[in-house]
Amino acid sequence: MIRLILLIVLSLPLVFTAGCSRDMVGGAALGAGAAGAAYEYSNKEALEDLDNDFQSGRISRDEYLRRKGEIERKSLVY
Repeated sequence: MIRLILLIVLSLPLVFTAGCSRDMVGGAALGAGAAGAAYEYSNKEALEDLDNDFQSGRISRDEYLRRKGEIERKSLVY
């Protein structure tokens, strides 16, 4: 759901201003790259929190592996 909202928010400026300027394409690409980097940083933080929970004994190994798999499936980097 978050990916869909992010996609819509990032796509709207392209729809409304695509014909206005050739420079917009470069700016949109830069903005999309920044949004992607922020999303991957969020995944990194989630993995760090998950590692901390597992190491401190707050979650089981099965829960750790399940949640880690979910994060990895959503990420392009991890």
